[in-house]
Amino acid sequence: MVRCKFKCTGVIDQPEVGDLYDVQFKAVTGGGPENEACWRWTPTGVLTFRTIKQMPFEVGKEYYLDITPA
Repeated sequence: MVRCKFKCTGVIDQPEVGDLYDVQFKAVTGGGPENEACWRWTPTGVLTFRTIKQMPFEVGKEYYLDITPA
């Protein structure tokens, strides 16, 4: 398993496709010892996906992303 830490950078409403929105994340790169360790030892990058409105992601809040084999 690989654990990454991402910060939500945007939530974009998609009214043309119903009750959905796109949520955007960017890997953390600093702001404290844990974030600096995540940036140093795990993948960096951006992530965008479409989800339902009931899934509450907040711009500016940090989230873990765990990657495991399927």
